Amino acid sequence: MLVLVVGISTQLSAKKASPFKPEHPAYLHALSNLRAARWCLEHRPGNWAQTNDEMEAVKRIDAAIGEIKKAAIDDGKNLQDHPAVEERKDHGGRLHLALDFLRKAHEDVNKEEDNGFAHGLKARAIEHIDGAIHATERAISAGKF
Repeated sequence: MLVLVVGISTQLSAKKASPFKPEHPAYLHALSNLRAARWCLEHRPGNWAQTNDEMEAVKRIDAAIGEIKKAAIDDGKNLQDHPAVEERKDHGGRLHLALDFLRKAHEDVNKEEDNGFAHGLKARAIEHIDGAIHATERAISAGKF
């Protein structure tokens, strides 16, 4: 009898879908866009220094990635992993590219969500992405790119 109960329990827990598994590819796109934005903000050809706004944007990106991963998208990738990104040697070009990726990530995460558990995580992820967008915009404005 115990074996039967354990077997049923295992089957029920296996059927519990995590909030953002393959049925939610927008969140996977958001992770890719966030990683690409992070790379643009941290990759520095030449000798230009990272500004406080850029460091803030990276922290907010990391926080957004963390919120999305809490919702069970953990794909096992390192935060330094990123999709192939067009090489730009100019600082302003990289910041604008990072901003584009962040805006795409915001759109991806902001899709309608029917899972109640995910709503709080989604809201926090969007808050962090928006914070990264604003920090990147400040970095662009400060550098007059």
